[in-house]
Amino acid sequence: MSAPAPKALPPASPPPPGRGLLLYLRRIRTCLVRSIAGVAAGTAVVGFFVAPLVDALMAPVRAALPPGKQTVVFTSAIEPMMVYIKVAIYGGVFVAAPWVLFQLWRLIGPALGEGRRRRAFSFVVWATLLFYSGAAFCYWLVLPQAFPAMLAFASSGNLTPVLALSQQLSLVLAMLFGFGIVFEVPVVIAFLSMVGLVNWRFLARYRRHAIVVNVALAAIITPTGDPLNLALLAVPMILFYEVGILLARLLGRPGPAALAEGPAKVQRRNP
Repeated sequence: MSAPAPKALPPASPPPPGRGLLLYLRRIRTCLVRSIAGVAAGTAVVGFFVAPLVDALMAPVRAALPPGKQTVVFTSAIEPMMVYIKVAIYGGVFVAAPWVLFQLWRLIGPALGEGRRRRAFSFVVWATLLFYSGAAFCYWLVLPQAFPAMLAFASSGNLTPVLALSQQLSLVLAMLFGFGIVFEVPVVIAFLSMVGLVNWRFLARYRRHAIVVNVALAAIITPTGDPLNLALLAVPMILFYEVGILLARLLGRPGPAALAEGPAKVQRRNP
């Protein structure tokens, strides 16, 4: 006797409507919770060293003041405590930046192909290094030039600088994080090209517009109006844009215009 024919399995039922969106929202929630937990842990660690950290952040400000008057004042009894809390939180974000970027990669990585996902993981490393490099560039090269340039406007002997701790610290932190984010431009452009949102031809076509936008952003981020401090930020931004175009050409996914030329040309362009 011949064995009975196996029963055909019933076709898999499609997922209920909205199931995919619900799962993606849960992944976003997990990413946010883990990122916040990492920042909280970083804040707790930085809290043990917050006093010397505030002194280090204020060093470029004090160095720009006249000799014998290199002190920063506070105007309320609660201001030092609020400044310490603020520095601890910002320091926690700074310390937890690799962890936050890793969580972001875990969120968007599955949307890429296997090969592109491996390359995207290396972007987490580069994004971390560039963020820290931007902050170091600002602290060691920009801030020592920016504060003397700002105080130079008060060249009259009738004006005496009395700098408040909270205001100057907010300015220093804004510039540090601003430079750190600006240094992420190549990584952002490369990732957008990998997912097909931009392509290197589009970026090259609007190069002149990007230069104008970069200079305008540099003028907004840098609080001084002198050409030196403006160039210290604008020139790296323009160079990073060019590096982003190169990375987009090497790693990018062909855009709609390229796909319209036919699969043969796309295959030759992206082997």
